[in-house]
Amino acid sequence: MHRDEAWKILVEYSQEERTRRHGIAVEAVMQAYARELHEDVEKWGIVGLLHDFDWEIHPTEDLHPQEGSKLLAARGVPGDIRYAILCHAPFLGLEYHSKMDRAIYACDELSGFVTACALVKPDKSLSAIEPKSVRKKMKDKAFARSVRREDLIQGAADLGVELDEHIRFVAEALKPVADQLGVNA
Repeated sequence: MHRDEAWKILVEYSQEERTRRHGIAVEAVMQAYARELHEDVEKWGIVGLLHDFDWEIHPTEDLHPQEGSKLLAARGVPGDIRYAILCHAPFLGLEYHSKMDRAIYACDELSGFVTACALVKPDKSLSAIEPKSVRKKMKDKAFARSVRREDLIQGAADLGVELDEHIRFVAEALKPVADQLGVNA
């Protein structure tokens, strides 16, 4: 599977710009981790791009991402990509089989959270993101309240990195796509 095929799927099922932006953000972070870990950059990016492609049509835990996985299977999307996408949903209780499975869980919520943190900075800049300020925002239950803080912490732990290191990595990985996310690098 190639990126252009994944993009077509995302656009077909995701009408909201924020869903597409989130896919782009997670794609960028997954690609950065793939480079860091000497893994398949395109494959990891596709997992990031597609992980929430079905959220708008299946916006509940009883359907997302399981029903989306069925749609991807019908389109011939490889099993390892579909399994990794399922792994971004901790409520499914799946066992990780690869680094890619761990990475999508670790990158999903933190990508969105870091972007939200940048959006409230005076200069809307990813360069202004520091782990200390992100941790402070994590304590504010009203900020990005749909993000489960335990997923941010557990994702880093499952990936085998310190949370502060993970925050820095994610902020840096988002810089190349900052303009697409509505923030500054």
